[in-house]
Amino acid sequence: MSIEYAFPSSDLGIHGTYGMTLRDYFAAQALPEVVRRYPISTATTVDEAAELAYEMADAMLRAREVQS
Repeated sequence: MSIEYAFPSSDLGIHGTYGMTLRDYFAAQALPEVVRRYPISTATTVDEAAELAYEMADAMLRAREVQS
């Protein structure tokens, strides 16, 4: 799978990248819902919330591949 960018740019920018990856963008969009459904507690750590957000992002990327 090639890296896709959420806000592509032809300029490498100050961090040497072409922008935020689509995976990171999807995870950032999913995180508020993850935290809403699974409040951070002793049972759900911040790391677990981040992992769930990236699992959702990966599922969104797979769904895009199916539709292509």
